[in-house]
Amino acid sequence: MADLSVNIAGVEFKNPVIPASGVFGYGREYEQLFPLSKLGGIATKGTTITKRNGNLPPRIAETPSGMLNSVGLQNPGIDKFLSYELPNLLKKDTVIIANIAGSTAGECVEIAQKLDKTDVHMIELNISCPNVKEGGLAFGATCEGAAGITAQVRKATKKPLIVKLSPNVTSITEIAKSVEAEGADAVSLINTLLGMRIDINTRRPILHNNMGGLSGPAVFPVAVRMVWQTANAVKIPVIGMGGISTGKDAIEMMMAGASAVQVGAAMFTNPYAAIDIINEINEFLDDNNISSVKEIIGSVKPW
Repeated sequence: MADLSVNIAGVEFKNPVIPASGVFGYGREYEQLFPLSKLGGIATKGTTITKRNGNLPPRIAETPSGMLNSVGLQNPGIDKFLSYELPNLLKKDTVIIANIAGSTAGECVEIAQKLDKTDVHMIELNISCPNVKEGGLAFGATCEGAAGITAQVRKATKKPLIVKLSPNVTSITEIAKSVEAEGADAVSLINTLLGMRIDINTRRPILHNNMGGLSGPAVFPVAVRMVWQTANAVKIPVIGMGGISTGKDAIEMMMAGASAVQVGAAMFTNPYAAIDIINEINEFLDDNNISSVKEIIGSVKPW
């Protein structure tokens, strides 16, 4: 068996496969299917300062080669996460990445300060959420907004900080460089692309929130392109996601420059997707006499 371990910002992962935030909850349902220790890590459901019930349904819609969602960060809030979910997760012998989000920078700072006092391994800052104090513009939509919130959260915690980037921007590489400059230890990308579907019979959007995030195989080529561009623009590790469904997809993403991958929508169609991907990566490495998965990171040869 090949060496599947990777190191991101000083944190050792036994393999590079991580269920993405929002698809895995806090692992309680999935651990009825397989030991969570088999995973490289777990990115928890996005956690906010207080409990959120999420958006009104319908909030999930199937699309060709993917899905739209506008769940709205439904979660129990940081205090319930700290008292109930995190203690259980820390027993699972895998890297725990706490994904956090806030309507203001101050909320993100407060959450990070609370997490800093725990044994969570890493924090993933979602900067694709609307910034209420700035007219609803997402923090990650501009270099200034992305840099500003990264700087504030960086001061609030000593934990390794991953910043999750939105693809709904003019230049994702400039955004990545701006958060790197303010202390991000890694970046993860891509978050969902903004999309919309309409029911032609009712003439209403299928989602109650009108628009939602597009994920699944349809976004994979966009994700590979953005990961490749970003990996060539920053010195910090890149965690790739967006439409990864198979081991082949994961390998392609890592060849583009990702040090690890997150698996999202595929978990809904195949609950064992992450486990299958780990096994498929290992088979590829063995079949090609590659001793370590690190050898394929950034190994693409552009024309």
